[in-house]
Formats: sequence, C-alpha cells, structure tokens
Amino acid sequence: MDKPKYSVVIPVYKSEKTLDEICARIISVFEDIIQKPVEIILVDDASPDNSWFKMKALHQKDQRIKIIRLARNFGQHNALMCGLKHASGDYIITMDDDLQHPPEEIPKMVKCMLDNPELDAVFGKYDSKKHSWWRNLGSNIMRRIMLSIFNLDKKYKGSSFRLIKASIVHEIITTTTYKPRIGQLILLSTNSIGNVTVRHDPRLYGTSGYSLSKLVKDFINNILNNSVILLRITSIMGFSSAALSVVLALYFLIKYFTVGITVSGFTSIVLINLFYFGFILFSLGVVGEYLIKILFETKGYPQFVIKQKEL
Repeated sequence: MDKPKYSVVIPVYKSEKTLDEICARIISVFEDIIQKPVEIILVDDASPDNSWFKMKALHQKDQRIKIIRLARNFGQHNALMCGLKHASGDYIITMDDDLQHPPEEIPKMVKCMLDNPELDAVFGKYDSKKHSWWRNLGSNIMRRIMLSIFNLDKKYKGSSFRLIKASIVHEIITTTTYKPRIGQLILLSTNSIGNVTVRHDPRLYGTSGYSLSKLVKDFINNILNNSVILLRITSIMGFSSAALSVVLALYFLIKYFTVGITVSGFTSIVLINLFYFGFILFSLGVVGEYLIKILFETKGYPQFVIKQKEL
C-alpha cells in the first residue's frame, strides 16, 4: 500500500451501527474526489458493544483501515491521542464516529488548507449544530471562554472535525498530560488556524455519550487545565470582601461617635458569617482542584493502554 497522504483518526465508542457506512464514505471521498492515498485509524475506547469485532471485519476487508483497541475506557481525547501517535499521513483528519461529521465535507477542509498553505490546521465550522439547545448553549459559553483564554479572533469556531498538518501533530503527541484536550493543544501549538463551514448531520443511532453531568465536568476541566481564572476570581472576591469590611467598619465607627448608635442585628451577622464561611470553602475547593490536577500530572498516569492492534 502506498504511503498515505491523509490519515483519518476516529475514536470509537458504541458505534457498531455506523462503522461500515463511515468507512465506506471516507474511502469513496478519497478515491473519487480527493484522489490521494488514505488510511483510516479506528481507536476502540473499550466499547461495551460489538464495535471491536466490526472493526476487525473492516480491517480484514481493507488494509487501509487500521484498528486499535484500548484496555479500558480512557475518554475521547485520549483515544484521539492514541490514533494521532499511529498516524503516518502528511495531513491528519479527526472526526467523530456517529456520522454527524459527513465525510463528504472533508474536501472543503482539504481545499482550504491547499489554498492557504500558511495554515497549520483547519477546523470545521458547523452551519447548524444538530444538538439539543442546552448543549449548544454550553458550547457557546465554552467557546467564548476559550476565545478569551487563547486571545483568538471572535470569528474563530472550533470543533472535533478538523484537518491538521503532520508537523503540528508531531508536537502535540509529545505531550504527556494525563487528560489531553486535542483542540486546546492545537491552539497552544499554533495560531495559524482556519475555519471552513461544514454540514452537521443529525444523529441516526443511539444517544451522545456526553451527558449533562459529563459536559459540566468537561467544562470545568477545560478551565482548570488552561487558565487560573478561578484563582483570580477568588483573589478578587477575597480582596473586595476585605475592602468592604474595612469600609463598613469605618462607617459604623463614625456613626458611633457622631450619632451614638449601637450596632446590632443578629440575622445580618449570621448571614455574613454564612457568606464568608461558604466563600472560604469555595476557595479551598478551587485550590484543591488545581492541586489534584498537579498530583495527577506528577504521578505520570498513562494517557492510554493498548490492548490489541492490527495495523
């Protein structure tokens, strides 16, 4: 088989119903439209269904489809990192396994990259996201926070449907962080990033693996992994509270000597104490989260463990 010009990396989880179609459509796109050698790297993130056996059948049928099985469920980004480390193409495409990323949109990203050789990555920008309203709302909030953290143009939109140059991927895979975030690693590696509008299809089978609780946890992890904003907010709130207490103390002191009032109010004292005790516990929680992140990183936990692979 010729050395692939493009590598398509797909993390797989409970996708036995979509794998046949997504692989067939990808190969068709590269044979009929792009006309360049391609490899497809499927990484099974310990799916509880028959995804692995479906992957084995696809590999036996077409050697361009390479398959890897992880020893346990490490998460989408860790599975992606595994696939990136096995990709040999000059350009690497990442996409989801649920057919919401239509393979027929890949040529748009390829054209954008070829027309703009200074770009290091091209992210698909959805014309209309076929997710629930609360998930779209959460994505928009997260996007605005990431724009602020990485100082990006407001026009920029990220997604898991992207085309990356191998030179950037080679830098990304040297990262040993326990919980990598591929999109953020790209943003930390380069600012030469383009956007191209792509279609986002409805999900045909099953439900998303990202529940509301998992999305909230991912949202918090994104902030903790890339910013000290929570620590700064805590510091600002602490300083503001201290300054307010000084102002109030001076106010009541002046009133005491000028008017002769007595400061009373059991309810207000209880409420103030509850606020401060709650704030202190919140501050300890924020610091604890950062310390846990540091602990996990220093312990050197594996990003993934491969149980079986056929390349």
